[in-house]
Amino acid sequence: MAQPRLLIANRGEIALRVMRTCREMGIPTVAVYSDADRESLFVEMADDAYHLGAASSSESYLNIPRILEVAGRAGATLVHPGYGFLAENAGFARAVAEAGLTFVGPPPEAMTLMGDKAAARRTAESVGVPTIPGTPEPISADRASAEVGRIGFPIVVKAAFGGGGKGMHLVDSPDELTAAVERSSREAEAYFSRPEVYLERYITRAHHVEAQIVADRHGHVSFLGERDCSLQRRYQKLVEESPSPVVDEGLRVRIGEAAVDIARAAGYVNAGTVEFLVEEDGSFYFIEMNARLQVEHPVTEMVSGLDLVRLQLLVALGEDVEMEPQARGHAIECRINAEDPYRDFLPGPGLITAYRPPGGPFVRLDSGVAEGRRVVGDYDSLVAKLVVWGEDRENSRRRMLRALDEFVVEGIPTTMPFHRWVLDTEEFRTGIVHTKWVEEALAAGGLKSPDENAVVPGPGPAPAGPVRFLVEVDGRRVPVNVWGDDVRTPPRPPTVVAHGHASVGAGEVIAAPMQGTILQVLVEAGQQVEAGQTVCILEAMKMENHIVATREGKVMEVAVSRGDVVDTGQPLAVIE
Repeated sequence: MAQPRLLIANRGEIALRVMRTCREMGIPTVAVYSDADRESLFVEMADDAYHLGAASSSESYLNIPRILEVAGRAGATLVHPGYGFLAENAGFARAVAEAGLTFVGPPPEAMTLMGDKAAARRTAESVGVPTIPGTPEPISADRASAEVGRIGFPIVVKAAFGGGGKGMHLVDSPDELTAAVERSSREAEAYFSRPEVYLERYITRAHHVEAQIVADRHGHVSFLGERDCSLQRRYQKLVEESPSPVVDEGLRVRIGEAAVDIARAAGYVNAGTVEFLVEEDGSFYFIEMNARLQVEHPVTEMVSGLDLVRLQLLVALGEDVEMEPQARGHAIECRINAEDPYRDFLPGPGLITAYRPPGGPFVRLDSGVAEGRRVVGDYDSLVAKLVVWGEDRENSRRRMLRALDEFVVEGIPTTMPFHRWVLDTEEFRTGIVHTKWVEEALAAGGLKSPDENAVVPGPGPAPAGPVRFLVEVDGRRVPVNVWGDDVRTPPRPPTVVAHGHASVGAGEVIAAPMQGTILQVLVEAGQQVEAGQTVCILEAMKMENHIVATREGKVMEVAVSRGDVVDTGQPLAVIE
């Protein structure tokens, strides 16, 4: 048998994660990169690296012909998709096989079945696993009103093909429905190249619990334990842990059996995750299956002692993979994103000027960046995944807080202040958080703004920083920050400007709070607008940001059009 050689059709921390396991297994790796990632760490770490194309995903990480061309040139025999991009694209898996290569993931047929949310629901129902009431098939905006009469409010609009919370929107009333369906459809088209959406009843105070399975080609399906992903904001997971604090042994057995039955019914092979919503009374419902490696897979690895990427590769190489791991201890993962939690989690790409990772016992950091590297704005905002293990949940929580305090990242905003806050709340300590808890707690002012003397980056160039000195006073080491001639005192946090607005004379200039692309312009010159009305929609780091007016008035000027790429601080519109 020829020496395996793996091409990783992805980027960032997951590319590095796969490379490390390959290096341990003696499998050479091939990286592919876009213009934006030319200087990225994962490119340097690979055994070989090939340029794909421009920064746009469609010209690089979603360009199937180009990826396969590179695979042929590089002599790859295996292709690992990571997560995101083409990871759940059955057409890509099929094209890889047709090119004579081995896809490290499920067969295209299983991926198609599980990628179609309506078909996945039918598969779960066929093996007796309960599902949430919803539309059996994808629906259009004009059909949504009729369907919601049967399901009832609140509902969730979901992308029919895809995952990761993309294209999901909660709807509480009829007047929100059409806009939510149209927005979900637009996002689904942008992220997954499929505009179909469906409706599902929203379960309040639910816990998001997912089961990790691995299935080989010989009929073995193994349940590797569950993870709790209830700490979410806008359907994006922020903190994950294993085991779930709301799952006892009896429920764990039932969830594991349900996950295995669904995987068998789907003809599933390789690693996959079956996701459930668990109610407070212990009832659980199937919601979807992710036919790929999950972002949060490290917490399962920490409590099981297994390397999931290694298992993926063994399955792809035809090995017999069957196990019943015994979980030990408790693991927690924090997703560290380049976002500012004090400014509604506004993305903040830029240059990392200082980077000091945490260490110590049972601390793991999966990251694709380093000091002097740039977090680009062309892709998602994930910077690192900080994972810790402890003998029990409280020990793990305390270890995470210690690791967060050690972790230094400067030059860009990060979500670490949010993580420090949330892990120290009574609700997290007692394990009672649910999928809407973060949004409710933030709306109630749970995360306090930094001290008025703290430096919070605003639009435009970052404020000048201090010069740092270390001095000794009577033998005691004292760090001192000295502000130069240009900035004699630490800047106060921006107020109006922090939201992308600035007053100019009698008018208000609405400015871009970040670099991005204008998806829609929703006002025109001469139009009257109200405070809080959306002026335009700006996409940055794979997120839609609604830029709103903070005052009532008349639109004097609209300075951008759909498709324009704007810089931080660039005027978008003027209101008088």
